[in-house]
Amino acid sequence: EVQLVESGGGLVQPGGSLRLSCAASGFTFSSFSSVAMSWVRQAPGKGLEWVSRITSGRGLTTYADSVKGRFTISRDNAKNTLYLQMNSLKPEDTAVYYCVLSGQPPRGQGTQVTVSS
Repeated sequence: EVQLVESGGGLVQPGGSLRLSCAASGFTFSSFSSVAMSWVRQAPGKGLEWVSRITSGRGLTTYADSVKGRFTISRDNAKNTLYLQMNSLKPEDTAVYYCVLSGQPPRGQGTQVTVSS
């Protein structure tokens, strides 16, 4: 069974930066490099919000309008790791962030990001 473990969250002031990581393991019939991955988030009292996606192969990226120009998704297939570089953070970015196999629900515990002064 595929396992996804997120890390890198924390408390940061508005305008600050964080880099989230997601370590993937347990692929049996596929490989990390062959699957599209996404980041989603859940703010307090709200539903899941898609944030960004990166394809397999060429690693094409897409972003929600709310984070475009501030967040960058990337992947290291040799390390089975997905990243989310978050710059110019805003209070409205406060949420639990999850990495997911694109189109599937979160599997891990997520990592809390809190943007506050």
